[in-house]
Amino acid sequence: MITSASYDVRSLARALAAELRGTVGPDTRSRALYAADASNYRAVPDLVVVPADAEDLATAVTLVAAAGAPVTMRGAGTSMAGNAIGGVVIDASRHVNRILDIDAETRTAIVEPGVVLTDLLAAAAPHGLTFGADPSSASRATLGGMIANNACGAHSVAWGTTADNVRSLDILLPDGTRCTVESVGDRAELAARPGREGDLHRRLQSFADRNELVIRRRFGQFTRQISGYALHRLLPENGYDVAGLLCGSEGGFAATLRATVALTPLPAAKVLCVLGFADSVTAAECVPVVLRHEPLTMESINIDLVERLPAEVRTAATEAGLPPGRAWLLVEMGGADRASAAVAAEKMREELRDSGSPATSSLVTEPAAQRVLWRCRTDAAGLATRRADGAEAWGGWEDAAVPPQRLGDYLRGLDDLLGRHGLSGASYGHFGEGCMHMRIDFDLLSSAGLATYREFVEQATDLVVTLGGSVSGEHGDGRARSALLGRMYGDDGVALLAEMKDIWDPGRVMNPGVIVDPPAVNAGIRHDGPAKDRKLLTLFSYADDDHDFAQAQRRCVGIGKCRQHSGGVMCPSYQVTREELHSTRGRARLLWEMLQGDVVADGWRSTEVRDALDLCLSCKGCLSDCPVNVDMATYKAEFTHHHYARRPWARPLSHWSMGWLPLSARLAAKAPRLVNRLARLPLTKRLGGIAPEREVPAFAEQSFTEWFTGRTPVTGGAKGPVLLWPDTFTNYLAPEVGRAAVEVLEAAGYDVVLPDKPVCCGLTWISTGQLSTAKKVLERTLAAVAPQVAAGMPVVGLEPSCLAALRHDAPALLPGNPVVQAVADATHTFAQFLSDWEPPHVGGQALVQTHCHQHAVLGFDAERAMMAAAGIEATVPDSGCCGLAGNFGFERGHYEVSKAAGERVLLPAVRDAAPTTAIVADGFSCRTQIAQGTPRRPVHLAQVIAAALRRG
Repeated sequence: MITSASYDVRSLARALAAELRGTVGPDTRSRALYAADASNYRAVPDLVVVPADAEDLATAVTLVAAAGAPVTMRGAGTSMAGNAIGGVVIDASRHVNRILDIDAETRTAIVEPGVVLTDLLAAAAPHGLTFGADPSSASRATLGGMIANNACGAHSVAWGTTADNVRSLDILLPDGTRCTVESVGDRAELAARPGREGDLHRRLQSFADRNELVIRRRFGQFTRQISGYALHRLLPENGYDVAGLLCGSEGGFAATLRATVALTPLPAAKVLCVLGFADSVTAAECVPVVLRHEPLTMESINIDLVERLPAEVRTAATEAGLPPGRAWLLVEMGGADRASAAVAAEKMREELRDSGSPATSSLVTEPAAQRVLWRCRTDAAGLATRRADGAEAWGGWEDAAVPPQRLGDYLRGLDDLLGRHGLSGASYGHFGEGCMHMRIDFDLLSSAGLATYREFVEQATDLVVTLGGSVSGEHGDGRARSALLGRMYGDDGVALLAEMKDIWDPGRVMNPGVIVDPPAVNAGIRHDGPAKDRKLLTLFSYADDDHDFAQAQRRCVGIGKCRQHSGGVMCPSYQVTREELHSTRGRARLLWEMLQGDVVADGWRSTEVRDALDLCLSCKGCLSDCPVNVDMATYKAEFTHHHYARRPWARPLSHWSMGWLPLSARLAAKAPRLVNRLARLPLTKRLGGIAPEREVPAFAEQSFTEWFTGRTPVTGGAKGPVLLWPDTFTNYLAPEVGRAAVEVLEAAGYDVVLPDKPVCCGLTWISTGQLSTAKKVLERTLAAVAPQVAAGMPVVGLEPSCLAALRHDAPALLPGNPVVQAVADATHTFAQFLSDWEPPHVGGQALVQTHCHQHAVLGFDAERAMMAAAGIEATVPDSGCCGLAGNFGFERGHYEVSKAAGERVLLPAVRDAAPTTAIVADGFSCRTQIAQGTPRRPVHLAQVIAAALRRG
C-alpha cells in the first residue's frame, strides 16, 4: 500500500501548482472535505486537485503517477463502498463536465467524466433519448464515476448497465499514454499498434487466451456480477470489449478523459404497476413471472422505508396508488401509448393471479402519481440510514446480488443470518436483477461491534457465493468488499485480478487498495474514533439524535443529494457555486472532522468550519429535502454560538445590526423617518456589516401594533378569539400585511387579539448564533402568551420564518419549558388556520414563491388549497430559496451568492410574468428579494384575500 511517506507530498504539491490552471489543495479544509465518500470509510487525502479542464486532468494524473503517489479519481463522491478516498484525490466534477456532442442519428453522446447524469438526460430528452443506466443518485452522479463503478440503476433490467451502454473511452494510462478503447475491437489490428498501446493489447489478448476457461466459468455469470474486474468482456463472444472491461475497474486501470456512450430511445408511454406483498421474500418469489413480461423496471421497497417518509409523502403515496402490503414492487411497463402499456401491465397482473401469487396491486398511469411513488424508492438510500426508532443503520452489506431466480433463497438466508447476529435492516433494491440494497444497524462505534461487522459480512459472502451470486451488484467493491473477493473467486481468481491490474498499472498507483491488495473490511471505518466519544454540551437539545451533537453529524452519510444542480430548496449556495465546500454534505463533513479532531484540530474555534458555514443561508432546505433530515441551519447556529463565545468583539458587525433587529426596530419605531434616512447612508451600511449593494428596507411610520391599538375593536365574532402573532417583520416593516390579516380573520368570524406584551420568536438571534440571548427572549415571550394558549386560543402567524422558529427551533432550545410545545402545537399559518373557511373569489393568475422555512417545517398545502378555493390559478416555480434568507443576503460578502440564487429561477420567472399576474410571497425576505431584483411588488396571501373582500 502506498503511503504519503513513500513520496514527497510538498514537492508534488508545488509541481502540480506550477503546471495546473486548476487548484491544488494541501490545506486542512480541502483534505477534510474529501476524507470520506458515501461509505463507512475514511481516508484523509494527502492532496486534493480540482483540474480546470480535461487537459489539466491529464497533466495532474501524469504528474501524480510519476511521483509514485496514489491517484484517486473522484466524481460526485457518492460511492458507497469507499471507492474514491485517500491518496491524491482528483475531482473531475467541478470543471471537467462538458457534454461535447449529442448525435440523435447514431444515438450517441460524447461526454467528459464530470458530466452529471441528469444533465445528460436533459440534453438527450429533446431527441427522445435517454441513457440506459439510471441510478437513484442521478442528480449528482457523474458519468466518470458511473463508468468506474459500472453503475446500473432501475432500468438496467431492460437497458443494461453502464458497461452495456459505453461505446468507447478516451483514457490516460498512469505512464502518460493516451489511447482510445472501444466496446468492439479488432484484436489483430489493435495488437499491431506501436508502443505502449500495442503492448497493452497484446498482453490483454494473451491474458484472455491463457485464462479463457477460468474466466468463462467464474466471471460474467449474470448481469449484476459487478465484483472484481469484468474479465469476461475480453472473451471472443463479447467482441473483445476493452471499454466494458474498464467499466467497473474503479479507477484502478486508467483515467477517463472522454466517453462516447450509447443513448436509448425513450418509450412513448409508461405505466407503473405497484404490487403489494406481506414480506420481501414473497415479493421475490414472483420475480420470474414478472420478468417474462419484459418490464422496464422492477424495484422493491418495504414498510420500514415507507414509514420513515414524511407524513405528507406517505399520504400522497397512498393516494397515488400504494396498495395494501408491507413490501412492494414498483414494476414499470412501456408501450407505444398509455393504453398499450396498460394492456402489457394487465397481462402481467393476470399471470401473477393465475400463478397463485398473493400480490395486491394497483395500476398508476398519471405521471405525477408515478413520481410520488418513485420518491419512496429514490430516497431509500438516505431513509434507510435510520431505523424507525431513530437508531443508526449503515451500509457495508448493501449491495449483494444473486441470480434473480435465487433471490427468495438469498432473502431467507439473509434474514436467518441477521437474526443470529441480532441485527435488522431496511431493504430496497433491483429485484428484477436479484440485487438487494439495505442498511443494517451494525455497531460501528466499538471494537466488538466492528468485529461482529466483519464476521457478518464474511458469513453473508459465503451465503451469496453458495447461491452463485456477487458481493457487489452495483456499487463496486471498494474498501467494503475487496477483501471478500477471495471468498468469492478463490486464490486463483484473485491472482487473475492482480495480473490484470499489473497489465494496466504496473506501479499500482491507480486507486491502490481497491480490488487488489485490499485492507481488511473493518479497517478505516470512519465512525470508530474520538468523535463518537465527544458528547458536547450544546444549547439545542438534538432530541432525535439521542441529545448528541456528534450523532447528529453522523446523519450525513454522504449520498450527496444536496449536490443537485437544480430543483428543490437544498442547497442554494451549492447550486450557485458548485463547490463541495458549499454543499450541505461539505459542511457536515467539516463539522464531523471538527469532532474527530485530528485534521480539523481547533474545535469550536475552527476557521475552516466557520468559513464553510459562511455561505449557508440557514434556509432549512436540508431539513426536509435531505433524506436523513440533516439540519444544517441548526448546526450552523450551534457552531456560531460556540465559535464566538466569550469573544463578542470577533463577531461580524451584521450579527449586531441584524441579529438584534427586534430591539433596534422597536427603537426605530420612535423616529422612523430619521432612521430610514440614516440607514441609506454608506457609512451606516459599513458600520452595520451590510452589503453596499443592498437597499435597507424602510421602517413603517406606524407599526402594526400601534395601528391595532388605535383602532376601534371589533368583537363578537361567532368563532371566538384568535391570537395574531405580531412578528418583527410584519410589525415594523410590513404592517400592511398585519392589517390585511386582521380584516380577513374578522370577516371569517374571529375576534383578533394581540399578545399583552411585546413578543419575539428569537429568530434573528438564532440565525446569527446568539443562542443564549435567543433563549432569554423566547422564555419571556412564552411567559407572555402562556395564559392565552393555556385557555385554548389558537395562534396565527404571518411570517413563515418566525412560525418555523416557534414550531421547530423553540422546542429544541427550551426542551424543559412547559409552554413551548403548547405554543408550537397551537401555531398555524394564515391559510392553515382558515382551511375550513370559504374565501372570496379572487380569480386570475398568480406566481407564488414558497418560503423555504415554510417548505421545510410548515408545509404549503393549505396555501395551495386556499388559492384554489379563491379561484386563483397558482404557479409555484421550482425556485428553491429566494437567496435573501433573512440576514444572509444583506451581509457584506454575500450579495453575489444571494443575487445568483434568486436569478437561478425566481427573479427571471417574476420578470417574465404577465403584468396581470399577481406575485405572491408570504415571506418578508422573499418579497424583499423580488422587490429589489425586479420591477414587481409582491404581496402576502392575506393581502390578496383582503383585497377581494374589499371589492365585495
